[in-house]
Amino acid sequence: MYKKRKIALVIPAYNEEKLIKPTLEAVPKTVDRIYVVNDCSTDNMVKVVTAIARRDRRITLISHKQNMGVGQAIITGYKRAAKDGNDIAVVIGGDNQMDLRDLPNFLEPICRGEADYVKGNRFMMNKRSVLGNAFNDMPSKRFFGNAILSLITKFSSGYWKIFDSQDGYTAITKEAIETIDWDRYAWKGYGYVGDWLVLFNVYDLKVKDVPRRAIYLPGERQSQIKIGRYIARVLPRMIARFLWRLKMKYVYRNFHPVVLCYLASFILIPLGAIIGIWMTATRISGGVITGSTAVLTALLIITGFQSLLFAILFDMQLNEKLN
Repeated sequence: MYKKRKIALVIPAYNEEKLIKPTLEAVPKTVDRIYVVNDCSTDNMVKVVTAIARRDRRITLISHKQNMGVGQAIITGYKRAAKDGNDIAVVIGGDNQMDLRDLPNFLEPICRGEADYVKGNRFMMNKRSVLGNAFNDMPSKRFFGNAILSLITKFSSGYWKIFDSQDGYTAITKEAIETIDWDRYAWKGYGYVGDWLVLFNVYDLKVKDVPRRAIYLPGERQSQIKIGRYIARVLPRMIARFLWRLKMKYVYRNFHPVVLCYLASFILIPLGAIIGIWMTATRISGGVITGSTAVLTALLIITGFQSLLFAILFDMQLNEKLN
């Protein structure tokens, strides 16, 4: 228990027989219940968890009959945690990559009423402790991929102040869990972290970044994600979710000109670029380009970028209280 609130720890796990043991052994007494959600593992992880559960009665093992994805594993844990009356559900991976000494960082904003959902930021530092060790310790390829995905998520979700969007160390309130229609709207597989931020924005949940340490164990391949393939898979969905967010928040719920600004930029910038490419090709082939055509091309591109900047500014202002 933490400040009179019951704390649940949800651990989605798949084939983590080697690292689930140190993960569970590091759980502090602050945590009241531990839900290990086995996503149909094929190794000996269930035996390892069962053995530890005999010594730690806080542990409940929940097993999926088929592999349903990490997002669904977390949702399963969320629903069970809320059903059992826990006030806050914290999520960590079963790969011993998330330091539970940072747990108060995640619980405090919720206890103070500052956030409905708190997520870790491995690049963030605070005044009391020098965290943000991912700047030096994260492999360069993952760092680059993380930065790209964070930028995409800012646009898609409307949470412009967040970074390290793919971090899975999170905490959420019981009220938020019970408010969201997980079965209808939530993505169930990899890529859930960015997708859920879009969902939380539509539900007007307050989201806060907090600093946390990153653990990288020598000789252990803890991340199973291939960055290039992951971005290619996630990007189309994040674009679709961005459009869904605009539709739900700024058309259906409460119309706002931010939609028109985004729409204008999506039309004018590509149109200006197409005409510009045509002009360049015509000039190379010896054709003649009129001054009015050149002016029109420049006007389309400039107006398009101005519309995009206004749209981003409107979006930031409208979501200021949720960041």
